[in-house]
Amino acid sequence: MPAIFANLGLPGVTDEIGCGESPSGREVLFLVDGLGAEVIANYAVQVPTLARAISKGIVKTSFPTTTATSLATLTTGELPGAHGMLGYTVRVPRSGGRILNSLKWDERVDPQTWQPVPTLFERATHAGINTTHVAAKRYEDSGFTRAVFRGAQYKGANIAADLVAETVRALEKTPSFVYLYVNDVDSAGHSDGVGSEKWLAALTAVDQLVAALLEKVPTGTRIWICADHGMINVQEKIYLGRENSLLTDVETIAGEPRMRHIYLSTNSESAAQELMQRWKSELGNFVTMYSRKDAINAGIFGNSVSDDAADRMGDVIAIAQGNCVLLEPERAEKEATMVGHHGGDSEIEISVPLLLAQP
Repeated sequence: MPAIFANLGLPGVTDEIGCGESPSGREVLFLVDGLGAEVIANYAVQVPTLARAISKGIVKTSFPTTTATSLATLTTGELPGAHGMLGYTVRVPRSGGRILNSLKWDERVDPQTWQPVPTLFERATHAGINTTHVAAKRYEDSGFTRAVFRGAQYKGANIAADLVAETVRALEKTPSFVYLYVNDVDSAGHSDGVGSEKWLAALTAVDQLVAALLEKVPTGTRIWICADHGMINVQEKIYLGRENSLLTDVETIAGEPRMRHIYLSTNSESAAQELMQRWKSELGNFVTMYSRKDAINAGIFGNSVSDDAADRMGDVIAIAQGNCVLLEPERAEKEATMVGHHGGDSEIEISVPLLLAQP
């Protein structure tokens, strides 16, 4: 997003990926939740419009590969250690163990305090660029929207025709930037799996939406298609604490099945090392683990980690490997029904396409 805004004249950002000058001052970023980089080649028959688009390469998402984190990185231009959105769920510091679901939110948490980095929408609006966020109506007033999309004019639309109409209307003035979002591919992947009939139908609908946009947007508009993460289909399920000692000395679990924030009863590096040794002994190559200190030093959340971000981070970070998932007791029944997952650090999960379509 910074690269696109740079070519609309936003000061302080650069075009590091070579988007080039905006032909008409009208830019659309269509974010397809869950569209992995490999999908375009593997399912070209289902996505003829996307297959004809110009490939601008593969983008590597930030970690963890989950919507809340990836979209915050996209809209701020900063990595998770700076913006503080460290996963699908994290523990709220000094809250008595309360868990914040980043997408559903908790009104006791102020969105702007939790995610304090000015968004590119705020900066662009201040610079005189018309910025619009087009997505389902249910997201408009959510805490997550206020945390990472503030500054854009929100236009709610629930069906494809309305998504197209709101996008076209937002492009009437120049310079203009439209962020368009759909989550049907991700939703179908979770419930039925990548490659399933439901998933293929959602993928086809995305392709048809791009085709409709190309027919309706003003000449000279550039439509960029990207995603927040890819997705894998689960093969191995590990039930934490079920006939194993993986939850010994664990106070709270957050994150999601492919990446866990683990908060310990005793907050110390030695306690973290003991837990990691126990997990590695039981799980072997099914998991990669970091203590909080190791995660910060390794830069898995970026080279710069704020005090707030460090405070929210698990005492231990566990990343599922292969096609396995780590199911936590309270949500195991629901999590186990999901076929598709993301959040880990596999190439499939971190690789998303960057495509350019123009009328």
